[in-house]
Amino acid sequence: MNGNSAPVFREEQKFKAWLRWLVYLSMGLAACISILALRKEFAGQNPPGTQEAILAIIGGIAVPVLVAALFFLLGLETEVRSDGVYVRFVPFHIRFKRFVPGDLSKYYARQYKPIREYGGWGIRCSLRNGKAYSTSGDRGVQLVFKSGKQLLIGSQKAEELEQAIRSIMGKQDPQYYPCAEDNPTSPIE
Repeated sequence: MNGNSAPVFREEQKFKAWLRWLVYLSMGLAACISILALRKEFAGQNPPGTQEAILAIIGGIAVPVLVAALFFLLGLETEVRSDGVYVRFVPFHIRFKRFVPGDLSKYYARQYKPIREYGGWGIRCSLRNGKAYSTSGDRGVQLVFKSGKQLLIGSQKAEELEQAIRSIMGKQDPQYYPCAEDNPTSPIE
């Protein structure tokens, strides 16, 4: 199959609105403070040169605006297609990252502690728990690969995502059974 097949499951997530507004307000405050500092500096005895003024404007206004715009664009897109699980963390991933069903040893929906296990939300790496892609909440699907690597995909629809993965796994290997964390008798460990 190819990556152009119709998705069995699709989810787009953004960071929580309150968190985005906190970033926007922080960046706006930083820009205002920079403008006030520049105004005071220009009124002083030794006004800055053109280069210093340009750098101050860039640092005080443009950078906060760009950071706020970047935060507005951030989002996690997850798709399950007949040939794999596709994940993209916009704008850092231009293309989807594909995870092939044959590389999985197990997968299961689970609740997790974003701050304790991964240090927060976003694209996170943990020596103990592997990599995570998440935007909000505390639910997701844990993928464990035959190589031993782990990936947690945060989802507001974790059970639906697990079911979609199960549906494509059946097409790849009819003997495959997912290993839910509450099912210690699963045939694949």
